[in-house]
Amino acid sequence: MNYSYPFKGLGVAMVTPFKTDGQIDFESLARIVENLIAGGVDHLCVLGTTAETPTLSEGERLEVVKFVIKQVKGRIPMMVGCSSNCTAAVLEQIKDYQLDGIDAILSAVPFYNKPSQEGIYRHFAEIAKASAKPIVLYNVPGRTGVNMTAQTTLRIAREFKNVIGIKEASGNMEQVKEIIAGAPDGFRVIIGDDSLAMEAIRNGAAGVISVIGNAVPKRFSQLVHATMQGNYAEAEQIQKQLSPLYGLLFKEGSPCGVKALMSDRGILENVMRLPLVPVSDALHKEIQNGFAGIEG
Repeated sequence: MNYSYPFKGLGVAMVTPFKTDGQIDFESLARIVENLIAGGVDHLCVLGTTAETPTLSEGERLEVVKFVIKQVKGRIPMMVGCSSNCTAAVLEQIKDYQLDGIDAILSAVPFYNKPSQEGIYRHFAEIAKASAKPIVLYNVPGRTGVNMTAQTTLRIAREFKNVIGIKEASGNMEQVKEIIAGAPDGFRVIIGDDSLAMEAIRNGAAGVISVIGNAVPKRFSQLVHATMQGNYAEAEQIQKQLSPLYGLLFKEGSPCGVKALMSDRGILENVMRLPLVPVSDALHKEIQNGFAGIEG
């Protein structure tokens, strides 16, 4: 089978909007999808970390996937998160999710139990053998507690043709460059850090899966696409505008910061599910001041 790579440019790890009673706000979810597409986003990631996926029941996850597929209507590519620190649980997710209309699954390195590199390899080997959809790996050691090395990533990429890429959120540009340099044909790197998007793309990354793009898709899309087109002066100007603000959105947890900004823009209610809570008033004011004058 020929596994093409559809996830270039700006991807957004979508938030899950909630009503004040804590239930999923599907009206706001539809508005978010339309805002992202209108803002120039190239592809979507559903049920990633930014979606507060650990707080969603299995039934809610299925509802969200089904709803977003219906709302997108095939206009842009989509990937869906299928992750767990139990390999068998990921295999169950792959069987249970309605994946018609999904272009790939995104699967994170197992978290909390801190497997060895061999354990990580075997985990993804089982997923690759079980999945009828292409797979994008997800390395985010700040959340999982373990880094998947470039060597392990490339081992998986070379052995399993349906593993088509990796979302690299280690923050280590040398590791990113090593994967890009050693990648087999058809395997691409997507950066997972907004602040590193421009540098990674200039070094051969296919694009970024963004958090900030939830709130300012148009502006961040301009940065990403200017970089891809070699218009570095334009990209640098936007990066200078946004760079002091990237950290604010993560200062008290994610997606708490970006939801605060989105609520200011009337996109959703500023509601999280425990253990996440809205940002403090002081940080919210910093975010408001930092993003004043930046168009969506």
